[in-house]
Amino acid sequence: MQMNCPCGELITGAGEDELVDAARAHLTAAHPGRAYTRDQILFFADE
Repeated sequence: MQMNCPCGELITGAGEDELVDAARAHLTAAHPGRAYTRDQILFFADE
């Protein structure tokens, strides 16, 4: 699975759990103060 962050970063994971973990790690590192629910992250994901 993958998703594109609006900042241009491609975030990938082998499944939903890995993608959500990777997206949250990216948000913490690149966009402090922003947080999204699992459902919000998966809404933007492509398989």
